[in-house]
Amino acid sequence: MGDRGTSNYSDVTDFILVGFRVHPELHILLFLLFLLVYAMILLGNAGMMVIIITDPRLDTPMYFFLGNLSFIDLVYSSVIAPKAMSNFWSVSKSISYAGCVTQLFFFTLFIVTEGFLLAVMAYDRFIAICNPLLYTVQMSTHLCAQLVAGSYFFGCISSILQTSMTFTLSFCASRAIDHFYCDTRPLQRLSCSDLFILRMVSFTLSGIIIFPTIIVIIVSYLYIVSTVLKIPSTEGRKKAFSTCSSHLGVVSVLYGAVFFMYLTPDTFPELSKVASLCYTLLTPMLNPLIYSLRNKDVKEALNKLLEKKSVIL
Repeated sequence: MGDRGTSNYSDVTDFILVGFRVHPELHILLFLLFLLVYAMILLGNAGMMVIIITDPRLDTPMYFFLGNLSFIDLVYSSVIAPKAMSNFWSVSKSISYAGCVTQLFFFTLFIVTEGFLLAVMAYDRFIAICNPLLYTVQMSTHLCAQLVAGSYFFGCISSILQTSMTFTLSFCASRAIDHFYCDTRPLQRLSCSDLFILRMVSFTLSGIIIFPTIIVIIVSYLYIVSTVLKIPSTEGRKKAFSTCSSHLGVVSVLYGAVFFMYLTPDTFPELSKVASLCYTLLTPMLNPLIYSLRNKDVKEALNKLLEKKSVIL
């Protein structure tokens, strides 16, 4: 690789994804576990999109956002899982430089987009519960499309900045990424460049992305709780809360895993990998389950779809 002080990032043609530091005998078990989880992600999220597209009763802003959430979960888990599974059987465990850039770019794009989309979904629930008579007017098709497009836009900008700055670093310490996918923090450990500017940009982006989305979610739910508690009937309060419980579950799993990973010191990389598993694979697997098990409309639409298939067969 050359001298540490003079080696440039352009000298690197590939990286090695170290993955999980376990006995080789456990690789088969991990592969089967990853395969099972990924199959559930594909089935659950693709199924959710099919249900939302085919059932006219679900042609509402809430399910439009949920369909986009399923698409995002499906894509960003597919950016990570296939390569991670193939590395359980690979001796070299290598990923090309271009492959690493692509993986980081798309993963960052979709995970940031999901954060903004969850904030949008919280705002949607706020309007639905606090201003139900104006819901269809305020949450128009045009506005919904703009909110989703804006989520993707901010995700794209964040990804371009994060990826371009990460891969302008000089990687001369090692080619071995101590992770199961290309992520910013383990890549920074390989660099001999000055990381001050990159860390400041990362910190700023995190502040711009995380705090506004969390504030929108918290403020929306404060208003929602305040409104629901004023509903006189127990059944009415239960119905109102049931429309929000699924979203709160998804938010808790995603943000809990993200905070845990980024608050874990670099001296415990295995803990970071476990936390990363939560939002790269566990969250995309749980999202359709949470929404289907706790949502009456989705369960009815699924039963209707299964009845149609049984009649055809």
